[in-house]
Amino acid sequence: MIDGTAGVSGRRDPDEALLDNPDALAERDPGGMLRHTASAGAQVREAAALTAEANLSVLADEGRPRAVIIAGIGTAGRTGDVLATVAGPRCPAPVIAHRSAGVPGWVGAADVVIAVSASGRSPEALGAAEAAHRRGARLVAVGAPDSQLQSVAERARAPFVPVPRRAPARASLWALTVPVLLAARALGLVKVNEADLAETAARLDAEADRSRPTAESFVNPAKSLALGLAGSVPIVWGSSPLATVAARRFGDTLSANARYPVVTGALGEAGRGRVGLLDGVFGGLVEGERDIFADPDESADGGTRLRLVLLRDGGLNAEDDTDEPLAVEERRADAVQVLAERRGVRCDVVTAEGGSALERLASLVAVPDFASIYLALAHGLDPMAVPAVTEMKELANQ
Repeated sequence: MIDGTAGVSGRRDPDEALLDNPDALAERDPGGMLRHTASAGAQVREAAALTAEANLSVLADEGRPRAVIIAGIGTAGRTGDVLATVAGPRCPAPVIAHRSAGVPGWVGAADVVIAVSASGRSPEALGAAEAAHRRGARLVAVGAPDSQLQSVAERARAPFVPVPRRAPARASLWALTVPVLLAARALGLVKVNEADLAETAARLDAEADRSRPTAESFVNPAKSLALGLAGSVPIVWGSSPLATVAARRFGDTLSANARYPVVTGALGEAGRGRVGLLDGVFGGLVEGERDIFADPDESADGGTRLRLVLLRDGGLNAEDDTDEPLAVEERRADAVQVLAERRGVRCDVVTAEGGSALERLASLVAVPDFASIYLALAHGLDPMAVPAVTEMKELANQ
């Protein structure tokens, strides 16, 4: 065990047996990150109800916007990526995720700004909301009730969706995302109906049940994924734009919860350069020296090795010239699995399921969310408390 002066504690080598001990898991997770993550389905339902009470219909009074800017940082900023991918390439207005303070210089009265902050006090969301008000842009705000962001929205006479803060922002993705999607629906930019939301919530509930702490590793997909990633450098690639959003989300949670370095991105882009990682010193070079009788989950020299996680979409690809043909996506995904196999790099595959883009996204996000927490717990890390984040805020605000 390591107990650093900065409040860092944990172990270099994972305790795999701990994952099949529900009592030990609960003890190592005092903040209840597993419980908060299991609430994803409930978040969808609650957020939909809260958004309905916010009367977003006023957004449509001035017609379709020139552009929609989703302003926020971290998980709040990720909601913009979700909206962009669910809206798809034929969305009648550009959807832009903006992750810095203020808004782009071209934003004006013809545009809509959606400011998102779980705490209701992030400088990025507050700055964007205030700038939108000054410039006459339509504004929607999503965040904690009775917060600074709500005050800005009230001054601007703009809709505000109060999202109770019951967990860290990274465990509140769905609570923040649903109001953003429904605001875009009110603007006529995305087709998300009540059935889509209900099916997405049910999917999240089902994945939470499969990934529950009392389910043993050999039947628990999240625990199995965590054990496969233990001690590795993960590479997470998405086969489609939707799967790429899920891949980047997994990178967020692996970094914040498990403190693992991770490479994420779109498989199509990776095929132009980053796929070369499979040949490198953590990939093919070390795996090629492996004893054929060695444990396949151990690298040849006992050191760090790559682990590929491929998130495959493979469905609901509209037959339109603006979309990449499904066959191309499938061939590329098959190809990278063959490349990994030839180099001895282990590969985990998570395949999307569901009848809507939102449900398919949920099916790709849910298990990896749990896996990042189980990986943290196996290393003796508290997934809720991240000392470096606290110190960074303190040092940056001096």
